[in-house]
This record gives sequence, C-alpha cells and structure tokens, in this order.
Amino acid sequence: MRFFEDLEIGQRRELGSFTFTPELIKKFATQFDPQRFHLDEEEGRKSLFGGLAASGWHIGSVCMKLLVADGQRQAAEMAARGEKVAIWGPSPGFRDLRWLKPVLAGDVVSYASEVETLRTSEKRPEWGIVQARNAGTNQRGELAFSFLATAFVPRRNSAS
Repeated sequence: MRFFEDLEIGQRRELGSFTFTPELIKKFATQFDPQRFHLDEEEGRKSLFGGLAASGWHIGSVCMKLLVADGQRQAAEMAARGEKVAIWGPSPGFRDLRWLKPVLAGDVVSYASEVETLRTSEKRPEWGIVQARNAGTNQRGELAFSFLATAFVPRRNSAS
C-alpha cells in the first residue's frame, strides 16, 4: 500500500467486478439478511425490486473483499520491487452509505475507489487521513452502491 504522500485527490483504483448469482445471493441472505426478496425469486419479483435482489450488506461485503485483495496485490508488487510498503491503520468509520439501484441476480458490479480528501491528523501527525468514495457500478453503467470511507494512512517521513 502507498504512503500518505503518494496519494492524490482524484486518484482512482479499479478494484474488480463481481457477479451476483442467485445461489450467492441466497447463501449470503440465509446467513446474514434473511428477508424474503433476498431468498426467493418469486418474492423478489413481487417486491419493489422486481427480481431476486442482493442484500445491500452483501454488496458492501464484496466491496470490502475487493478493497483488501487490491491492497494485498499492491503490497506484493511493491515488495517484489524492493519498495517499502505502508501498513495502513484502521478506519474510524464511513458515512453517506447509499444503495442507489437494486442489484439483481445476474448483475455484474464493478467496484472502484477514488480519493476525495487528504489531511494530516492533528492528534497523530505521523498519520494522514484519507477519505475515499467507494462505489459499485452495474453492467449498464448505473451507479448501484456508494459510500465515503475514512482511513488512517502512515506518513513516509514518520515510518521507520
């Protein structure tokens, strides 16, 4: 992962895409969000969604999985080049979570993350704080999911 000084507002990471199959939608819903329109095709068709719909938490969980996988890929590539890898800190939270379009069985959602703000932490100057818009767009180019995430990122000059 990159250091705070390596980040720029507008910098975008393409994270990958995911196909929401009926089987995966039902499996996630059975365990974590057992609402009728996530569990049964007919109930989904009768709902406002008009089809078997993925749980919003499923959509968000896939985003997190792809964010972590992309970070691990970047870290491995940097290490292979002999570069120092920044170990990001925790996230103090997120806001502005939106499920904008239903994600139905068969939809393919492509995820990306774009830096919106950067600032140095006042209480912990060895850290920067990044806010990034994480979003998922369906195969029709429609924004389906979005949230603004915050993370602590180490500053290069304070890394040992």
